[in-house]
Amino acid sequence: MARVVVDVMLKPEILDPQGQAVQRALPRLGFDGISDVRQGKRFELEVDGPVDDAALARIHDLAESFLANTVIEDFTVKVEEVAEASK
Repeated sequence: MARVVVDVMLKPEILDPQGQAVQRALPRLGFDGISDVRQGKRFELEVDGPVDDAALARIHDLAESFLANTVIEDFTVKVEEVAEASK
C-alpha cells in the first residue's frame, strides 16, 4: 500500500487573506521572525497496490479536475511509502 500526497497552494500572485491573518497574529502570540505565511490544503490518498505511472497519471487528473482550482491554485503530487501495521 502506498500513500499519494497532493499539496494544493494558491498561486503566488493570488492574495491569501487566511495566510495574512495568521502572519499578523504570530507576533502577538510570541512568534517573531516569520515574514510570510501561505495557507494550503493537503490530501492524503491511500492507494491499493503499486503506484505506477498509470496510477500517478489518474491521480494527477483527479487533482487537476477535482482537488485544485487550477485557475488560482497550483498542486504537486508525490508518493509516500506507508509501512504495513504489525498484527
